[in-house]
Amino acid sequence: MCLGGGPSEAEKEAARAQREEAAEAKRQEIEKAARQKREDIDVALTRTTAREGRTGGAGTRSLFTGTGSGYFSRFS
Repeated sequence: MCLGGGPSEAEKEAARAQREEAAEAKRQEIEKAARQKREDIDVALTRTTAREGRTGGAGTRSLFTGTGSGYFSRFS
């Protein structure tokens, strides 16, 4: 049988403070990751927008036409 009766009020307060600090640290990490993700998306969109003015390149190949490469040439 336990004679102590559980944690004291000081221990409970210390644990509560630690939980709050941990929650704040976790929130800050989430915000930092979200901010970095937004910046990465902005950079990617800026690069895509800059490339839209160009013609040709690897990103504009047709899947239907061409010589030997493309989706439909596999099943002809």
